[in-house]
Amino acid sequence: MKGCRETDFAYQAVYRYLTTLINELGADARVRLPSLRQLAERLNVSISTIQYAYSLLEKEGRVYSVAKSGYYALPVPCVATLGGGDDLLETLYVNARRPGMLVLSADEPASMQPLDSPLLLLERELLRQYPRSSQMPSQPWGELELRTALAARYTSSPARCWNADDVYIGADLRGVLEILIAVLALKGATVLIESPCDWTVLRLLQAADIDVIELPLLADGEINVEQLEQLLTSKAVRLVILSSVLNMPRGTLAPENNRRAVARLLDLHGTWVLENDSYTDLAFEAGVTPFRDLLDPDRLIVYSTFEKTIGPEAPYGYVLSRQLTLELQRHFLLRAFRLSPIRQKAIARLYSNGRIDQHLLVLRRLLREGALSTTQMLRERLGDSLQWLEPQGGATIWTRSSRRVDLRRVFQRLLAQRIVIAPGELFSLQGLYAQHLRLTHALSGSHDLDTALCALADALRLEQS
Repeated sequence: MKGCRETDFAYQAVYRYLTTLINELGADARVRLPSLRQLAERLNVSISTIQYAYSLLEKEGRVYSVAKSGYYALPVPCVATLGGGDDLLETLYVNARRPGMLVLSADEPASMQPLDSPLLLLERELLRQYPRSSQMPSQPWGELELRTALAARYTSSPARCWNADDVYIGADLRGVLEILIAVLALKGATVLIESPCDWTVLRLLQAADIDVIELPLLADGEINVEQLEQLLTSKAVRLVILSSVLNMPRGTLAPENNRRAVARLLDLHGTWVLENDSYTDLAFEAGVTPFRDLLDPDRLIVYSTFEKTIGPEAPYGYVLSRQLTLELQRHFLLRAFRLSPIRQKAIARLYSNGRIDQHLLVLRRLLREGALSTTQMLRERLGDSLQWLEPQGGATIWTRSSRRVDLRRVFQRLLAQRIVIAPGELFSLQGLYAQHLRLTHALSGSHDLDTALCALADALRLEQS
């Protein structure tokens, strides 16, 4: 692809191309952008790569999609003028994607060891086996080969088995979650979530007019069973959202006895559970039993994404459910995701040939080493300003200011130095974590990390004084 640096991922080059294209547009209120297929042919990349670049722009509010019509953009004069309002998340998103920003808030574990090279190599081999002229149309809820591989991976016993027909694959995690909200008819319903919680989930629930009750985790990562029982008894809870193994952004694991107690309580109440499995493979400790192996599989929905473990070249989200077949099929058909069949087949081969498990061994080791070195730097640079939880997995560290401070002002101070952090208030709809920060330990280059932590230490001291 022309203009693409050798160190770039394909989606980054596509993203920059689209950003330039949008900025060059006139002042029309409704400007249609090239289709996925047009751009894939023009830039010589896969449709899934184009889809991912568009999804990034959609999250930034620079692009919107119209069903069966395509993508449209409202031109803006310069990305630097975006994010200046009161929406903290929008400001973070926009600035994190500006050139030259040091993103100390990122949650991109696969950046430590992306699996893009083996994935793209497999894709090229498959393209020779399946020439474009003879390819079958993409299947509406994902390629059978990939759905079969995922079903096998999630099967743990005869009672807890999954079939390919229980698996649905979408363009990204956000799209899959939007479908689940529609299928479960959650508008106006009460949903109980483990807290802190990923902001993508929180914003989607909020936008769908859902009554969200947050259940804060205890200091050791346990779920408060007594509080959970009280809420299930006193509220008409339609759905409970739990982490499969590893809670993010805290990066903690609940003890086994606590998890089993929670599972017994949920089964007793017959509660539907939505399990976030996005980070399970990134837990440093092996052998932790996921919630899905403790719960009634007929009252369970699992969702996840390949992006956290494989990298941005595999942006797809997916969901597993044994009981919502007809509704899920209907909504996936209505959504009409356009996914690359070859890319999906390549991901399936990574699972079937064991390459993904080899990759995860290396990735977990690198993440653990990164966590150790970063927490050591935190002790040296910010030991008097921050407290933190020792990460048990993932790519981030959950920290708390030792003294009361306005972290929005800290956030703005660092933006002026081209550094982006993630204030804890983004991980709650009720303002529960105003004194917390999520930091990454998967930042390439120790010099960059040291520079960012020194700047953070200075900004905290200035706001605490």
